[in-house]
Amino acid sequence: MEYGTGAVMAVPAHDQRDFEFARKYDLDIKPVVIPADTDIDVNTMSEACTDVGLLANSGDFTGMDSSVAKKAIVTHAEQQGFGLAQTTFRLRDWGISRQRYWGTPIPMIHCESCGVQPVPLSDLPIVLPADKNGAEEQCAPLHQRPSFIETNCPACGGSARRETDTMDTFVESSWYFARYTSPREDKAPLNKDKAAHWLAVDQYIGGVEHAILHLLYSRFFTKVLRDLGYLTIDEPFTNLLTQGMVIKDGSKMSKSKGNVVDPNDLIQQYGADTTRLFSLFAAPPEKDLEWNAKGVEGSFRFLNRIHRYIMSNLEQLKTDGAINDADMNESGRSLHRKTHQTIRRVTENIENNFHFNTAISGVMELFNTLSSLSAGEAEQAVDPVLIHEACETILLLLSPMVPHFTAELWQQMGKPTTIDQEAWPEFNEDAARDDEVTVVIQVNGKVRARFQVAADQDENTVKQMALSDPNIQKFITDKTVRKTIVIKNKLVNIVV
Repeated sequence: MEYGTGAVMAVPAHDQRDFEFARKYDLDIKPVVIPADTDIDVNTMSEACTDVGLLANSGDFTGMDSSVAKKAIVTHAEQQGFGLAQTTFRLRDWGISRQRYWGTPIPMIHCESCGVQPVPLSDLPIVLPADKNGAEEQCAPLHQRPSFIETNCPACGGSARRETDTMDTFVESSWYFARYTSPREDKAPLNKDKAAHWLAVDQYIGGVEHAILHLLYSRFFTKVLRDLGYLTIDEPFTNLLTQGMVIKDGSKMSKSKGNVVDPNDLIQQYGADTTRLFSLFAAPPEKDLEWNAKGVEGSFRFLNRIHRYIMSNLEQLKTDGAINDADMNESGRSLHRKTHQTIRRVTENIENNFHFNTAISGVMELFNTLSSLSAGEAEQAVDPVLIHEACETILLLLSPMVPHFTAELWQQMGKPTTIDQEAWPEFNEDAARDDEVTVVIQVNGKVRARFQVAADQDENTVKQMALSDPNIQKFITDKTVRKTIVIKNKLVNIVV
């Protein structure tokens, strides 16, 4: 079977092109992946949902984490004999020679008597000739440099000419990360022991324009270097993040289009931390960002609110001590729970997918919870230790995004160390657990109702509550309920 033939798969809820096709032709859209803390309503969706999450409408795989389910589904297909996993490449021949100065010299010598001869290992590497003033951009192509061209044949010793084509710059950029492990090695391309210690690359971050060719070439070079005995790894990069582009006036920012924005203007007016917070909050890193400087005002106001709150409560915030669950009232318990939920959320957002925008949003929600307690008797009712914990957490979680701002307030709170020396906060699972959760009820994949239930309620009770919900009864009356799927603390999907 050739590439592009065979079965056609369409998942309109989770593929943008399929989504647009389904909307245009009024086709059913059925969600099969439900992201954490998110409801999917196909009636109001404006774009496909491409986030990871828990499987729904997926038979025996419903409720499984989508990243785990991929392997489980392939294993099931292989065991049942109707499918298998296979990677197909659309490879073409790659002509790597270029007629320019700036590139890797090709280590070959042309001799009229002996033909093409490789440069001896003792003469490697071949170094590009420097211009008299050292300016690389003024160096002529190599075929115009007699001092470089003229040499002797390594086989017969007679007059010969060096190869003047250079290699495509992709050749250098396809294995630079391996050379970084031993940049001063002069006996071989790599020091094998150092390469084995440092590689593979833990996290690769690059523009979306490099997501195909550069990464494919890097994998190819890695496997070649492995086969030659220089590397022990099979894959060059453990994790990959491809960044979206910054868009202004409908196109990518570039000098040629005259739509480049100088961030120094924002830095002069609002400061570096506000500018950084605004940029990170505007969009997740893998999406294109439509630049709109109006949003910076919101980030500026948010930081000012935190500054005013902490500076107005400095004496109270110097109250630090052990937290006693038994002494908490409802307001204190709610703040304590929100604090630990925020630590969990921000940690997952940053560590798992670099979603700084949702991490910042989580801190904003925590601060709103905190500031809502600051009126009248409510503030007095909350243990100052819990308010201290919340403020300390807000500063620690924001410190990677606004380091100068948080360092200043950390010092104002009387901390003995600088904030960059502090450990990242850890959440307490028990403290973060909700007493009640909102469960979404779907009928055949469409959201029909929501209801509150005690956290970790048993499955049978949740099923009965969903089936007896008045808003659900009209969708299942006089119909056969074929299956009721429960995803704990999140979802009930009734199939009729």
